Amino acid sequence: MDDTENSADGKREDEGLTTQPFATRALVITPVLTNERRSAEGSAASARAPEARHEEAVGLAEAIDLDIVSADIVTVNTPRPATLLGTGKLDEIAERVHDLEAEVVIIDHPLTPVQQRNLEKALKAKVLDRTGLILEIFGRRARTKEGRLQVDLAHLEYQRGRLVRSWTHLERQRGGGGFMGGPGETQIEADRRQLQERITRLKKELEHVRRTRDLHRSKRRKVPFPIVAIVGYTNAGKSTLFNRLTGASVMAEDMLFATLDPTLRRVTLPHGTIIILSDTVGFISDLPTHLVAAFRATLEEVVEADLVVHLRDISDPDTTAQATDVAAILGDLGVDASDRTRVLEVWNKVDNLDAEQRRALLEGMRASDAPLAISAITGEFVPELLDLIEEHISGAVAPMTVDLAPHQMSLIDWIYRNGDVTGRTDNDDGSITLTVRVTQTARAEIQERLAGGR
Repeated sequence: MDDTENSADGKREDEGLTTQPFATRALVITPVLTNERRSAEGSAASARAPEARHEEAVGLAEAIDLDIVSADIVTVNTPRPATLLGTGKLDEIAERVHDLEAEVVIIDHPLTPVQQRNLEKALKAKVLDRTGLILEIFGRRARTKEGRLQVDLAHLEYQRGRLVRSWTHLERQRGGGGFMGGPGETQIEADRRQLQERITRLKKELEHVRRTRDLHRSKRRKVPFPIVAIVGYTNAGKSTLFNRLTGASVMAEDMLFATLDPTLRRVTLPHGTIIILSDTVGFISDLPTHLVAAFRATLEEVVEADLVVHLRDISDPDTTAQATDVAAILGDLGVDASDRTRVLEVWNKVDNLDAEQRRALLEGMRASDAPLAISAITGEFVPELLDLIEEHISGAVAPMTVDLAPHQMSLIDWIYRNGDVTGRTDNDDGSITLTVRVTQTARAEIQERLAGGR
């Protein structure tokens, strides 16, 4: 491994992946341990299919514009502690790297520092495991100061375990007196110390960001608009739905992790309820623990939300396993995905289904407990989604008759803005009778206003 990867100044050889003017040629290898394959075959509902994992790995590599020259699923019967892969398969991959002039090999599996170093020596190419690849994507997607801080912290935590003892001859000092003193601080010790100092500094900066977020939340609580957070597996269509509901222009493309930084916008629902809608970073399977910890400040928007909209790509064959991964991450954040009062499951991308799948899905929607199916890109069933969100936030919509005396005419504007007026009668005595469809929350407020409480 090149020594530049070991320096504590944060400069890494793999940063070249995002700065080279031409696409970097890459191989994608998805190792499947035989026990993982048996698990997938025996429990398709909960385990991720190897083919789906492989397709996702290719998508992750394409998300940073790598030129994928070869991609394969490799069965591993006995994982090797030194290289993960067996000698024969390693020789085969090395030959392919040479023939295709590949510069990077993506191994879609966690690698220990020793395995990564040995694979780079054997393949004579840069090797990135799943965590390193996700960090590359995060580094490219982060736009805000907070996002960059979180990526830097996650990257340093990852890098800290990958310092190799290749510079022990560069001793910074000697202990004791004279030339007989033993070696003092070696290069690797200095690097570790500098990394730890940077990690500590970044954590302090992120703590400041967290306090700022808490301040913003406290201000929002003074004007108590409910928070609705959109969550889901990466590429489920969260940003597309967010843009449709808010009229915003958040980056929304058909790629993994198109959006990293959270965005909040105010939305007025059909019957006048005002909410704050939050678009969050997409979830993914096998997300490393230190990555979850680094993005805790961002994901706190989900924890604080009054309603969580779990958006699923129902057209993806792996949608059930993806939903399981999202539920697990929500559980880590203290949100119970099975709580129907807190989490609203919505099926997206019905426009990607064939006619038969679509017909079966829409028929199933007629059941009272079936999730709502929508198309965020075409807008199909999105009005029904808004009604459903408003029902969860403010209660079911029901008709109400309101009698306004002449001195209560100032309430007319508020009622029109917060309800659906279906009938109006102007009486001879100057009073007005309104027939209006309102939420439970609006009904209670109208009654309070009529009683003179507000």
